[in-house]
Amino acid sequence: MLPAFGVLKETLKSVIYNKEEQGYKTDELYDELKALPDSFDAIYDFALKLSRLEIRGDWPYVEPSKFDDILKECATDRPLGLIKEIPLEESSRRVETAFLSSVCACILGKPFEEFPLPTLYEIKEALIKTNEWPLKDYVTEETLSALGRRNSSWIETTRGRIAHVASDDDITYSICGMLLLEKYGINFTKDNIRQLWIENLPIYTVWGPERNILLKAGIASLVPDEPIDYDEWTNILNPGEELCGALIRADAYGYACPGRPDLASKLAWQDASFTHKKTGIYGAMFIAAVISIAQVIDDRMGIFEMALKFIPQRSRFHEIVQDSLDEVRQAKDFEDGYSRIHEKYKEYGACRVYQETGTLINTLKFAENIPDGFCKQVMQGNDTDSFGATSGSILGAYFGPDYFDEKWLKPFNDDIYTTMSSFKERKLSNVAKRMSKLPYIVSEELEKK
Repeated sequence: MLPAFGVLKETLKSVIYNKEEQGYKTDELYDELKALPDSFDAIYDFALKLSRLEIRGDWPYVEPSKFDDILKECATDRPLGLIKEIPLEESSRRVETAFLSSVCACILGKPFEEFPLPTLYEIKEALIKTNEWPLKDYVTEETLSALGRRNSSWIETTRGRIAHVASDDDITYSICGMLLLEKYGINFTKDNIRQLWIENLPIYTVWGPERNILLKAGIASLVPDEPIDYDEWTNILNPGEELCGALIRADAYGYACPGRPDLASKLAWQDASFTHKKTGIYGAMFIAAVISIAQVIDDRMGIFEMALKFIPQRSRFHEIVQDSLDEVRQAKDFEDGYSRIHEKYKEYGACRVYQETGTLINTLKFAENIPDGFCKQVMQGNDTDSFGATSGSILGAYFGPDYFDEKWLKPFNDDIYTTMSSFKERKLSNVAKRMSKLPYIVSEELEKK
């Protein structure tokens, strides 16, 4: 059964929109699409044409997606290899804390994730109405009522109702990264990712490019001996290729590479390029580098400055994140930092990476400890569970276990749900311990080389 022509044409319309944002020549393409006949051959030919568009002559950015081309565009003074020693025991403790913080932050943000996704201003108003401002615990049903919308997961993610870690794609992706490193080490391939995904990810639990690629992987499984062109998978009928889905898959690679941002960003590229292009890849590389650096560097803003060296310097991502970093440096407090970023980049709403990456910088700048930080992240709105989870990883890697309050773990009863069909572990503590072994896995592999 093939998708209906109307579905395919709407998909192509989204692709054209993405190409416009990326600086390609798209003149008259909407009219051409409108006139396209209901023919699978015609639709494929048009999709192929979109994958071969030329960049406009006035486009000021250089944004490759292939790894070697990305390296040519990274800062020439980026540090290679180990930037600072950290005992593996200490890194392991930080990673365990980072993962657990990520889980808590994800569940904290999950009830807020309902479209239209809220701003800090809306969340603050609701929290004030219920005497919960600033946020210091899992959200109440009363606050969600005051906000006027809630995610369907609220039944198992609000205060007094939490009995386990609810299944969530952000947590699932961290586990997927862990499984890839456990089984294949740092040389995992797109074939490895494809196999892991089709064995573990139900189609309705992934979104955007992840769903597109998972559908293609499922179809390819019908003819297992046929060679796969992964570049075509990401180039053809794959709208949303710059959204945050790859970024939220990057945590495990930062965990595994303490003080090695070059390797962390490379591993993130190996994963991200399975589904994403351009900004979608850079966001993942940046976050992996941040988590890696945060384990060994004290300078909060310096962590982000260094991580920016590992993505293309002439990209939109670099320009906007560098500007956000400059704005946060000047902010007098957390709310001022949010306002500075939001007012400049509010057009980039939920899942569109730019504004939300700025809020991550704002969170670390003003965080007093790990829970204070991830509460600040969730209060900034947008994709509250995803970027809550990412903030938890960064905060845990930076602060370490002494700055985490285990009261946040008690409601889970050491029980974690996932939607992964082949992952049977149900103890959250056991998953966290496995995650904490990632630095050892990578260290041992590097020693053998």
